[in-house]
Amino acid sequence: MNALGAGTPDGGAGGDPPDQARLGQLAEEQAALRRVATLVAQATPPEEVFAAVVEEVGRLFRVELAILFRYEPGRTATSVAAWGPAAEDLPVSIRLPLEGRNLSTLVFETGRPARIDGYADSSSGPIGAAVRETGIRSAVGTPVIVEGSLWGVIFVGSTLEQPLPPDTEARLASFTELVATAVANAESRAALARLAEEQAAVRRVAVLVARATPPEQVLAAVAEEVGGLLAVDYTVLIRSDPQDMITVVGGWAAAGVGLPSPAGSRFELGGRNVSTLTLRTGQPARLDAYVDVTGSIGDTGAQGWGFRSSVGVPISVEGRPWGLILVAYTRDQQLPADTEARLASFTELVATAVANAESRAALARLAEEQAALRRVATLVAQGVPPVEIFSAVSDEVVRLFGAAKAAVLRFSHDGPAAVFVGVSKSLDLPVGTRWGFQPGMASAQVYRTRRSARVDAMDWSSASGPVAAAARRLGIVSSVASPIVVEGRLWGAMNITSTDELVPPGTEGRLENFTDLLATAIANAESRSELAASRRRIVAASDQARRRIGRDLHDGTQQRLVSLGLAARTAEADVAAGRGDPEAYLARIAAGLADAAAELQEFSRGIHPAILSERGLGPALRTLARRSAVPVDLEVTADARYPEPVEVAAYYVASEALANAMKHARASRIEMSLAMRQGSLLLSVRDDGIGGADPARGSGLAGLTDRVEALGGSIRLDSAAEAGTHITADLPLEYELAKGAG
Repeated sequence: MNALGAGTPDGGAGGDPPDQARLGQLAEEQAALRRVATLVAQATPPEEVFAAVVEEVGRLFRVELAILFRYEPGRTATSVAAWGPAAEDLPVSIRLPLEGRNLSTLVFETGRPARIDGYADSSSGPIGAAVRETGIRSAVGTPVIVEGSLWGVIFVGSTLEQPLPPDTEARLASFTELVATAVANAESRAALARLAEEQAAVRRVAVLVARATPPEQVLAAVAEEVGGLLAVDYTVLIRSDPQDMITVVGGWAAAGVGLPSPAGSRFELGGRNVSTLTLRTGQPARLDAYVDVTGSIGDTGAQGWGFRSSVGVPISVEGRPWGLILVAYTRDQQLPADTEARLASFTELVATAVANAESRAALARLAEEQAALRRVATLVAQGVPPVEIFSAVSDEVVRLFGAAKAAVLRFSHDGPAAVFVGVSKSLDLPVGTRWGFQPGMASAQVYRTRRSARVDAMDWSSASGPVAAAARRLGIVSSVASPIVVEGRLWGAMNITSTDELVPPGTEGRLENFTDLLATAIANAESRSELAASRRRIVAASDQARRRIGRDLHDGTQQRLVSLGLAARTAEADVAAGRGDPEAYLARIAAGLADAAAELQEFSRGIHPAILSERGLGPALRTLARRSAVPVDLEVTADARYPEPVEVAAYYVASEALANAMKHARASRIEMSLAMRQGSLLLSVRDDGIGGADPARGSGLAGLTDRVEALGGSIRLDSAAEAGTHITADLPLEYELAKGAG
C-alpha cells in the first residue's frame, strides 16, 4: 500500500479510494508517533529519541533525507540526528553558521515552517551548499519549540523533481511536538542530575573549606570538580596581581597531563582574551572562536593550551576583585550557554576559601610580626647599639616576608642618598654603604613621595654607576620600600628585595605596619641616645665650669692671697729686726685683702648674679642690656618673680645669646623681649647679624638646651645665612608643681 499516496487516487483497479489512503497514512503516522512516544515515556536518552524521530519521519515521508538541527549561540546550527541515503554527507554533530537562504536559516529567522522547492537553484549559505551536495531538490522544515523557545528545526528533503506534498509541514508538526516533549523531559532530567552532581561537588569542596584545608589544595579540588562536572578540557584558576599581571594558582586537565602553564606562571594582562575581558569588566566573558585573540594570554591560550572556546567568571573576595575561574574546550565546539551560571556557585566557594585562608594567614602573620617586634623591642630596651638593632630588624623582615634580602636605610639629605644602617645576613653590603638615588630605586620614590613604593622587573643591564653595578651583582629583580617616619620626620626606609621572583602583592601594607612600630623603636633608641648625650654634656659642662672656677681662683684671688701672705711674713721679719714702718705694712696688707674680697664678690656674681637673686629676671635682663656692647631694644611685659630654675635658665639663655651676637654675628642691633604666654615664659632674642649659627659647633647653646629641656621647655634657633639669628626659649612656669608631683 502506498501510504503517502504517491499516485493520484482514481478509484481504478489496484488503487485505494482517497479516504482509505488517508486512513492508511494516518495509521502509519499514529504507529510511528506511538513508537516515538514510547521512547520518550521510557526516558530514553535524547540522542536515541532524535535518531528514532528522523528515521520514522524519513521512512514515513519516503524521502532521501531527514535531519534534526539544534540552534546554538552565535547563529549556528548543529545536526543532532540524520537519516537517509543523503545523510552520509551531513554527519551528526556537524556545525554550520546560519547564513544565506536555506531552511534552517529561514526557520531560525521567522520561527515558522518553511519550504524551498528547486533547492539547487534557490538556496545559499554553508547549510544550503551542504544540502545541495546531497542532491536534494525539494525540502520542508518545521521549527521545534521547547517551552516557548525556538530550540531547533526538523526538515525532510527529496531528490525527486516534484515538490513534496503540500501537507508535509502540517504532518511534520506532530513529530516536532514529540521532539519538543522529549527535549524538555530530557533537559529536566539532565538539569536535576546536574543539580545533584553540582550539589555533591559543592558539598565536597565546602567540606574542604570548613576543615581549613590549605588554599592550594582547595583550588586544586575546585578545578578538578568543575572540570569533571562541566566535562570541559581545561579548568584554570587565576589570581590577579598588581601592575596588570595575573598568576596561575591552580588547574585541571581532562587528559590527566600537567598544565602547559603550571601554577605560579605569570602573564601580563592586555589584548583580547577571556582573562583580560573578565578582569577589566568584572563580568563573565566568553570567546567561542580563538582566531582573533590577542595579547600574551590569548597567544598562550590558543597556541600553548589549544583553546577553541572558553568562559571566564570573576571571583571577588570580601568585595574586592581577586581573580577568575576559566574553563575551556580544545574541541571544535562551543561551551554550553549555561556555563557561566553553573560556575557561579564554585566562585563563591573559592571566595570563601580564599577569605578564610587569608584570615588565618593574617592571624599567623600578626603573631609572627608581634613576636619579631617583641624581640626587637627587647634589644632596644637592653640598650643594644643601633647598628645591631637595625641588622636584627633586617633579618626579622627577611624571615617574615620571605624576601631574599632586607635593609634599613637612613636618608641623607646632603646629596640626597640612602645610607645602609642595618643589613640582613643575606645582603652582601657593608653597613655604611651610601647609594645616591637613581631611577629604578624604590627608596628614591619613598624619599620623593613619603609613601611606600614598588619597583618590579628591574633591569639594570644598561644602567651605569656603582649602584647599578651593585644591583647587578646582587641580582635584584624586584624591590619594595616603606617609609620610616620618626616623630613626624622622614627618617629613612625599610627596603626588601627579591632576586628570583616579584615581591608578593600586599607586601607594602604589611611592611608599613612593621615600620610604624620600628619607628617607635628608633624614636626610643634616639631618645635614650639623646638623653645619654645630654647627660654627657651636662657632666662635661660641670667639669669645665669647675676647671674654670679653679683656674680663675688660682690665677686671680689665690695669687693675690699668696702675695699678701709673703708680704705679711716680710713685715713680721722687718718689725722683729727693727726695720720698716709697721703701720705702712698693715695698711698695704689691709688694702690687698680688700681687693681680694672684691674679686671674690665679683667672681661670685659671675657664677650667679646677685641682682637675679635679689630683684628677679626683669632687672637682671635690663642690666645685661646696659652692659652689652651692641645696642639692645628690650621689652619686658612679664616682670614678676618666677621659680628660681626658670629665671636662671632664661638669664643664661639671654646672656649666651647676647655674647654670641657680640662675638660672632657682627650684629648692629639686638631685640630682646620677655613675655607670658599660656602658662609659659617666652624669651626672644633676635639680632640683625650674618646668621648661619650652628648649635652643633659650640657647647654653649647645647648646654642651655639641656638645661631648658630639663625643665620641660624648648629652645628654637632660626639662623639662615645673611638673615640674622633668632633664639626663642619657651619655659613652663609649672616646673615646681611638676617637680613636686614627680
